[in-house]
Amino acid sequence: MASGGSDNTPSQHANRLIKEKSLYLQQHAHNPVDWFPWGQEAFDKAVREMKPIFLSVGYSTCHWCHVMERESFENEEIGQILNENFVSVKVDREERPDVDKVYMTFLQATGNGGGWPMSVWLTPDLRPFVGGTYFPPHDGVRRVGFRTVLLRIAKQWKQNRTSLCERSEGILDALQRSCDTQRAGEPPPFLQVQDRCFKQLEHMYDEEYGGFSEFPKFPTPVNLSFLFCFWALKKGAPEAAQALHMALHTLKMMSYGGIHDHIGKGFHRYSTDQTWHVPHFEKMLYDQAQLAVSYAEAFQISGNALFADVARDILQYVSEHLSDGDGGFYSAEDADSLPKKEAQEKKEGAFATWHADEIRHLLPDIEASVGKTWADIFIQHYGVREEGNVSSSQDVHGELTGRNVLIVRSSLEFTAAKFHLAPEQVQSILSTCRERLYHARKLRPAPLLDNKIVAAWNGLMISGFALCGVILGDFEYVKRAEHAASFLHGHMYDTDTGTLWRSCYWSGPESSSNLVPGFLDDYAFVIRGMLDLYEASLDPKHLEWAVQLQHKQDNLFWDQTGFGYFSTDDSDPSIVLRLKDDQDGAEPSGNSVSVGNLLRLSCYTGLERWAQQSGHILAAFSERLEKVPAALPEMVRGAMIYHKTIKQVLILADGDHSSFLYHQLPFMSTLERKDGKATAYVCEGMALLPASLLPR
Repeated sequence: MASGGSDNTPSQHANRLIKEKSLYLQQHAHNPVDWFPWGQEAFDKAVREMKPIFLSVGYSTCHWCHVMERESFENEEIGQILNENFVSVKVDREERPDVDKVYMTFLQATGNGGGWPMSVWLTPDLRPFVGGTYFPPHDGVRRVGFRTVLLRIAKQWKQNRTSLCERSEGILDALQRSCDTQRAGEPPPFLQVQDRCFKQLEHMYDEEYGGFSEFPKFPTPVNLSFLFCFWALKKGAPEAAQALHMALHTLKMMSYGGIHDHIGKGFHRYSTDQTWHVPHFEKMLYDQAQLAVSYAEAFQISGNALFADVARDILQYVSEHLSDGDGGFYSAEDADSLPKKEAQEKKEGAFATWHADEIRHLLPDIEASVGKTWADIFIQHYGVREEGNVSSSQDVHGELTGRNVLIVRSSLEFTAAKFHLAPEQVQSILSTCRERLYHARKLRPAPLLDNKIVAAWNGLMISGFALCGVILGDFEYVKRAEHAASFLHGHMYDTDTGTLWRSCYWSGPESSSNLVPGFLDDYAFVIRGMLDLYEASLDPKHLEWAVQLQHKQDNLFWDQTGFGYFSTDDSDPSIVLRLKDDQDGAEPSGNSVSVGNLLRLSCYTGLERWAQQSGHILAAFSERLEKVPAALPEMVRGAMIYHKTIKQVLILADGDHSSFLYHQLPFMSTLERKDGKATAYVCEGMALLPASLLPR
């Protein structure tokens, strides 16, 4: 229930969203707003009544989406204004990233920033003419309130409809032209691109706390992957050492920060401050997937056990909290939760934060040798304050007053020295304390779990478990990845048509999928997951499925005119722009991931066409790569691999491998057989293939 008086009391009636499977849409099913899901019913009503569409886009675990719902969408007066003047449409961005991308592109191009909740007003033919993100309900000193915005737009629509429609048409045409890629002859010079990418990241880098901005601070694993690749290719050079330092320092500071859940494990979505201290508390599957790989690779490079421990920490969190028993991975956990079972209003961070007196109550044990309690040691190490350690500037709604976000404020050695204990003793004490707080926290009302299973994010998580299994030497992780792959193939893939579905709301064999066909990211990320899993397990069925999915991706999304992949196919007339994502952000773009996928698949299968397509993508995005490569670090990494031919050593087991001998693999450089047994050979790509996939 919203605060602020009776005028904000939400209606008890149910609108159309009550029939939707999306948890985010269901959260708005009892608003007084007459919401429609994205679809023809809403579009027809807008045309019939000549009303503009108010489009609201968000996701179930978004804190500011919850805030705007409480303040505005549960407000009866605002609901009435919306119902009388607009056709209101609610979209889950995780379920329909195609809709989200079109209007987010408009929002950013018109200088209105970006983020969620996204609020955009459209003509009845779905063309945007004005937009924003979060609006407070009423006018303030610095911001116009949502009520005022609605009334102004309604008035403009009645008085200046023709000019608004002409403006929207012009904006859309300009957006389409700006988003088109131009077919270029060759990929850009990779040395220049990789060096510029490094320089741009170095310029953005926070030398003290790590990361690549002041605040807010996002993990951006794509930056770390590029830096590791840059270091590997330029070992010995000063800039290589700096690249490695930037990546490792960032990962270390994140692991110490409040963005890392020291009690429940895993990482929150992003930090609101420079020091990684106070996060927005939602936990997203795609972050866990990519960060697990980043930490495992950091361990592989540095040998520092801290990084291996954090990777295992992430995978444990996913296994315990985001895993379906049938194999899939859930999308996210919410930022907000009830502070107590009897509470009526959720608060951000209620599940993850602590009062100092709670900690003292839970950790009263006295360390006899020093006369201090375990609470004293824990409070020192994790920066706990009696009055709370979150400043009011980072807590605009006062939800964290008096509470503490745990953050490692001193090294293990410093804490040990302060209490005259051995580091090993302190480590053991802190471990026991964390375990005790974990069990105490489980008694709190848990944040809402979004059990939507998204194909793209499951692909990323399959990569995470498979790669960590190899790097950390734990085959159980590989088996978990195989379980997820089996789920995707069995429940989110149509074997008759080769279609991958975007999302699934799973509650057992009797449940049905949300039959939205997959987008580019779904195909690209699942393909990469299958390739990583194949290399971890050497089970050819994963490679076979990757090959099938790549053919389908080419058929659905490849641009024969300008090269590269569109984010969507051309089957949905409600998508007014076909875009090509040119940004590697919280997730890598589908085109960036496809560069690497195509190169690997070309090496595996001998299909030179796929290697050529990889180069065509780089050529299509050459202007972006040459000017601002730091916007596409995953694609820059792909360019580095493209220009540095893949080479791997293979050892074939004893036995008859005649299928490899009789097919002249174009990428094979040497092959020897002695006494009927195959020995090691070096080739341009791996060749442990089923005979059915070898080139004829």
